[in-house]
Amino acid sequence: MSHIDLAPIRCARGTVRLPGSKSISNRILLLAALARGNTLIRDLLDSDDTQHMVQALRTLGVVCESVGAQALRVAGTGGSFPVKQADLFLGNAGTALRPLTAVLAFAGGSYGLSGVARMHERPIGDLVDALRAIGADIAYRGKPGYPPLAIGRGAITLSAPVSVRGNVSSQFVTALLLALPLARTAAALLVEGELISKPYVEITLATMSRFGVLVEREGWSRFTVPRGDGYSSPGEIYVEGDASAASYFLAAGAISGLKGGGPVRVEGVGRASIQGDVRFCEILERMGARIVMGENWIEAGADAEAARCGRLRPIDADFNHIPDAAMTAAVAAVFADGPSALRNIGSWRVKETDRIAAMATELRKLGAAVEEGADYLRISPPRSSRLKPGVAIDTYDDHRIAMSFSLAAVGGVPVRINDPECVAKTFPDYFQVLAGISQR
Repeated sequence: MSHIDLAPIRCARGTVRLPGSKSISNRILLLAALARGNTLIRDLLDSDDTQHMVQALRTLGVVCESVGAQALRVAGTGGSFPVKQADLFLGNAGTALRPLTAVLAFAGGSYGLSGVARMHERPIGDLVDALRAIGADIAYRGKPGYPPLAIGRGAITLSAPVSVRGNVSSQFVTALLLALPLARTAAALLVEGELISKPYVEITLATMSRFGVLVEREGWSRFTVPRGDGYSSPGEIYVEGDASAASYFLAAGAISGLKGGGPVRVEGVGRASIQGDVRFCEILERMGARIVMGENWIEAGADAEAARCGRLRPIDADFNHIPDAAMTAAVAAVFADGPSALRNIGSWRVKETDRIAAMATELRKLGAAVEEGADYLRISPPRSSRLKPGVAIDTYDDHRIAMSFSLAAVGGVPVRINDPECVAKTFPDYFQVLAGISQR
């Protein structure tokens, strides 16, 4: 197995230009393909997940032309893909497979959707049920409720509201919202139960508005898509920096500040961000970070109290709406002076791996005591206040585990990260960028 050995980082300090947001990149790619007109996408994330989306769109007959670094020109199809029969492989990209499931149900063709083994373990039944209820022709090619899928020529009818559960994945709501304008008729979407990860749906609504579709919502339980002509290109659009990726560097600035290091500044997100994960800054402040924020940048170090005592403060917080950044908080918690609790993270169970089980296992390797519940973790730092040096962290083919546990090195101990290439899912050069702000 490949690995990377991270030496202790004496000081983390500097500026990082963030890669484009995965969530925003794949939404923009899909809507650019469905829109009328051509779209020039700038600051597009180049990663495994976005490459899977681009390849899928090209297979569907969409012309996608690279026009320089991190820029792509997409020729819109006006809502109808030229290719009506195709098999699409989407890796472990939920932000590609789930929206494409809904969009292709409206496409009037015959399509197969599949991914890696883990993608076939991630539930999609609630989305399929919602689509079947309005006339979609979707069959499971394997275990019911999970990919791979076969999508046929259904007869979509929107005379009644579409209904979907909201407590498993917000991507189901996103997928339906992105697809409904293709019907060119007014449509209502009802969300049953509590909608998790609401900020990701906010990203969806904001992106749709950039392509000319303004969705009305009543709370988080009813969304109304107006009758219209589908999507229209904005001409040129920029992808925001990835706020989830920002969390690792902001935490690094706070942790390094405990021993005289920091600050670390990230560029590409700030006060103007449409991403919910910028709220991680509030969590980090409660833990002892000093946060300064501009329109398009954020800087983090340690506040005076944390720097004086050399430890972060423990946290007890609900992470329902920022589940990705919660992984960063879990590792930051081992640098606190007491036990922390991460609550309402049940969605971790159906991510790239079972993140609750995986994080508990790997945090224990560092010397933390971890209580694992169905939807929570309680983390107590090592009694010696020093992490176990030289441990090997298994990453479970999960990019966020690899990046989160690199913070152990920022805390001053050597750490081995197994299978570091998994960061290619969202941040291929993460370890090089981390090295660029590290003094050893």
